[in-house]
Amino acid sequence: MFKVLTNASVKMVQRYLPDAFLFAVILTFIVFLGGIFINGKSPMEMIGFWGGGFWGLLTFTMQMVLILITGHTLASTDICKKGLRSLAGLAKSPGQAIILVTLVSCVANWINWGFGLVISALLARELAKQVAKVDYRLLVASAYGGFVVWHGGLAGSVPLTIATEKHSMQDVIGIIPTSETMFSVMNLTIVIAIMIVLPIMNRLMMPAEKDRIVFRGEATTEVETAATAEGMDSDSPASKLENSRLLSILVSVMGIVYLISYFADKGFSLNLDVVIMAFLFVGILLHGTPRKFLDAMNEAVKTTSGIVVQFPFYAGIIGMITASGLAATMSQWFISISTPTTFPLFTFWSAGLLNIFIPSGGGQWAVQAPIMLPVATELGVSHAKVAMAIAWGDAWTNLIQPFWALPVLALAGLGARDIMGYCLMMLFVTGAIISLGFLIF
Repeated sequence: MFKVLTNASVKMVQRYLPDAFLFAVILTFIVFLGGIFINGKSPMEMIGFWGGGFWGLLTFTMQMVLILITGHTLASTDICKKGLRSLAGLAKSPGQAIILVTLVSCVANWINWGFGLVISALLARELAKQVAKVDYRLLVASAYGGFVVWHGGLAGSVPLTIATEKHSMQDVIGIIPTSETMFSVMNLTIVIAIMIVLPIMNRLMMPAEKDRIVFRGEATTEVETAATAEGMDSDSPASKLENSRLLSILVSVMGIVYLISYFADKGFSLNLDVVIMAFLFVGILLHGTPRKFLDAMNEAVKTTSGIVVQFPFYAGIIGMITASGLAATMSQWFISISTPTTFPLFTFWSAGLLNIFIPSGGGQWAVQAPIMLPVATELGVSHAKVAMAIAWGDAWTNLIQPFWALPVLALAGLGARDIMGYCLMMLFVTGAIISLGFLIF
């Protein structure tokens, strides 16, 4: 029965889900029309909101491009290839490969989502090369599926924000320590339950051997430009600089010394900038020479087109849905049917719905927190619990939101429709686990 549902989900998504770029365009029109017909805004007002927000994610877009490029470049070093091969070697069968990549993805994303997205995708590629007859689509979907735990983990932006002095909602909820959010019994129970259930579920979704699509390998094209080839064959000063190990070592030492001082000062506090910096300077060091590093970077850049094109459209969607008041209207729908018992659950569901249109933890918190937390005060519901409901809602529907899958898909060389059928099944199961967590505790 479970495989029948999975097959139906996969076929439905492959038939009806458009390319990730078109998905963003369709969401744009949905929000545009919603602002007009639900919130009474004029078409020109909505276009103004859209254009005003269109470039609002430029910094974040660059961060995502860099984490993808530097992660890909680091993984192409000999030592990282050997490490990934050794880890992948633990799996001796297709089922073991699915379980392994799901567990690694969950743990890595719980530590840091930027690190988790890259590492799990690269491990999936390596497993596909080593394990015969494993379905590549399910393998990559499993690598992405572990991302669902990120907002309940160590890099969760909501719990870290409300544990920090002078956050935007301090006047309403005060400072809430992480012991009441990410390290609460409720949150840890949800995380552990997902880490146990998700690998088993993904293993059960394995298609019959005749229906599997396996990894066929990739053509490796090592094309050198004329200038590079000439430089490699000559003793020119430019060639010597490009192939100088000393330069790579010196600049890497600067970056690594800074990272050591950062961790000594702030503890093990990872953010996107720190992860990118670590990937960058360790990659420079391990590649040995600037020329080898730059060649690897040039190859990695080819995987970033989806992010560069699509993220501005999501920024425009965020601009429309927030400025038009549509996000607030959607939240109010759930508030109107809530009781003190169901309010955290309905907050989670509303956050999951909004996340499809606002796939940004910080952006969603800015929209929902001022609406939901004052209501929590009126109903006598734990602020920490409502905050985590927003956080988990933000993470949950990422399973069917191509926005966050783009780095994984780029590294894997697949499209959104290849994995989203499996992710849809994960959405239902993890949604049930998280919903039960908010009801039981």
